[in-house]
Amino acid sequence: MSLLQKRKRPEARSAGGLTETNRLVLNVIKSKGADTITDWNIKKETNLQGAAFNKIIKNLKDLALIKEIRRANAKGKHFIAAEFEPTDEVTGGVWFTDGALDTDFINQLKGICLKIIKKLKVATAEGVYDFFKENRLTKTECTSQQLSEILKTLVLDNAIIEVKSTGLGEYFSIPIGNVCYRCLDGNLGDHGPKLGAMVSIPCGVCPRMKQCTPDGLISPTNCVYYTKWLEF
Repeated sequence: MSLLQKRKRPEARSAGGLTETNRLVLNVIKSKGADTITDWNIKKETNLQGAAFNKIIKNLKDLALIKEIRRANAKGKHFIAAEFEPTDEVTGGVWFTDGALDTDFINQLKGICLKIIKKLKVATAEGVYDFFKENRLTKTECTSQQLSEILKTLVLDNAIIEVKSTGLGEYFSIPIGNVCYRCLDGNLGDHGPKLGAMVSIPCGVCPRMKQCTPDGLISPTNCVYYTKWLEF
């Protein structure tokens, strides 16, 4: 047998210019759509191992046919076909960067939301989002749902309180009963009414409360705000 005959015959290439094994690996990755697949599972489905497998993966990456993705809260190498964008379930959404929880970004948004509420005194989640969007406070776009999640986190952190609008005082622009947020009493210089039984009725935030008496000119019997609260 001649030296030429002993040489390994080159692998046949498909119409797209890829070898059969390259095409096999690419098709396995493509079959997962917007989901990812680990290198371990690719090896399992293709029966490829070691240096040969690594060479194929490198080749597909160099040709920009596949992407390596850091999956949120998951170890190992994950791959996706280049024409697909990973879902939020894969990446973790806006709160994750390269598969890790972006605590710096979350803390930045917390600080921004606190400043917005301090400025507005009291605001609904929609109000905070509108202010955030109009003033373009970060380079990264955020949805109203994402800012709502931040506000709920701030409530759990005891940084702000969640109350219902009374329609009076600083709540005048917010319909009665709507959920809104304000800083804690004394927090960040805010001195709003504390959360408690009196906040749920107009008297708790009424600026004329000290002049209100049962038989005076200002009294619960002729108070239009108290009457509106009773009807509500």
